[in-house]
Amino acid sequence: MDHENLTIDGNPDETEIEFVKNGLKEFNDAIVGDDDHRLVNFVVKNERNEIVAGLIGGTYWGWLYVDRFWIREEYRKRGLGKKLLAMAEKEAIKRGCEFAHLDTMSFQALGFYQKQGYEVRCELKDLPRGHSKYLLVKRLNKDPAAR
Repeated sequence: MDHENLTIDGNPDETEIEFVKNGLKEFNDAIVGDDDHRLVNFVVKNERNEIVAGLIGGTYWGWLYVDRFWIREEYRKRGLGKKLLAMAEKEAIKRGCEFAHLDTMSFQALGFYQKQGYEVRCELKDLPRGHSKYLLVKRLNKDPAAR
């Protein structure tokens, strides 16, 4: 292939980014089928209608993925995180998911996720420097009678 006639754009627009995403989706779908991606999003608001917590994620290929999960500091350690995560897992189970995955940083909520049954599968050390990033996985509905 002649690379001299190619140009590389380091600042693609949204249309070009979507083109690349769709190209990868078409490739994946041809091999493993449609991912059936659907969003799983929750926000919690206080009496002043201010967002105090949120979980942003989705389901695909039989997995729940938690992409972002945040709780305002003064609302932490009250069971809200456990409730939101359980709601996302319940919705994922309704959609036929058997597993969940997410990532967290060493300075975020590793212990919280482990208490909810998530297991560390990978640690990326020094991301960012002096800290670690963890990939965690959980099997949903471990009890076959609960399915």
